[in-house]
Amino acid sequence: MKSNIQQQLSMFSLEGRVALVTGASSGIGHHLAQTIAHAGARVIVAARRAEKLSALVSQINRDGGHAHAVDLDVTQAQSISSCFDSIEELAGVADIIVSNAGTTVAKPALEQSEADWDMVLDTNLKGCWMIDTEAARRLVKHKKGGSIINIASILGERVAGAVAPYSASKAGVIQTTQSLALELARYGIRVNAILPGYVVTDLNSEFLESEAGKRLESRIPARRFCKMQDLDGPLLLLASAAGQAMTGTAIAVDWGHLVSSL
Repeated sequence: MKSNIQQQLSMFSLEGRVALVTGASSGIGHHLAQTIAHAGARVIVAARRAEKLSALVSQINRDGGHAHAVDLDVTQAQSISSCFDSIEELAGVADIIVSNAGTTVAKPALEQSEADWDMVLDTNLKGCWMIDTEAARRLVKHKKGGSIINIASILGERVAGAVAPYSASKAGVIQTTQSLALELARYGIRVNAILPGYVVTDLNSEFLESEAGKRLESRIPARRFCKMQDLDGPLLLLASAAGQAMTGTAIAVDWGHLVSSL
């Protein structure tokens, strides 16, 4: 019995894998990169803020992991191509891709400009599409399977005020996930999405602790916000052999927020 349990747990290991995490300079991406490294994968962290990536790489390597940093702007095709070239030189073909880079503009829809819309959609949706498809081309070329994990949001399936472009972009990420899952399954490439609810980070902790944040929290069935560690289990499931039969899924991690009334 013990050996069977150990065998099952070993399915969550990422030993021998190469992972890319975009938007890794802060917040959720910063945390997910550490989680993947602790599970045994060699991690390439990518973003535009090189100084923060350097600190993350040092931390992962100091903790016994293996990490490298690569500059990346997900809105630029040439930057993405160069990023994947660098990954192959540093560690080989990435077979775990966490497409996490994202942004938002918080203001009423009638105050959102064309530039606001373009910035959010280019980063969140177009960037996700270009990362996913470039990763898939490399995997297909090398006849290698892999796991692509898109970080979407529960706002891709429900609405909130003042973030219309963000919600539209994340709905698009969910559809992108399912479309690519359909087309890439024949190559042994799985594509899934994680839909975080409200996750406490350094950037939003002050708001979530305010009176407005408390009112928001009261509408969540479990009456609590997510911590970044709540994403670890779904991430490792989708990245590892433990989730080998899963593709085209969208896993909400939100303490039941998505199933609550608006």
